[in-house]
Amino acid sequence: MQEVVTLECTEARKEGKPVSRYLTKRNKKTVTERIEKKKYNPFLKRHTVHKEIK
Repeated sequence: MQEVVTLECTEARKEGKPVSRYLTKRNKKTVTERIEKKKYNPFLKRHTVHKEIK
């Protein structure tokens, strides 16, 4: 039971830059909490924490 979720950068809005978003999948049955991953933000030119949004 895979679900497609959107990950959004948490640091870009604080700095007034455009946010970067990534799509990923998660299994709803085994992963019940929201996903947090370090991904590359091309606008900030570094890796930042991306959190799942609804």
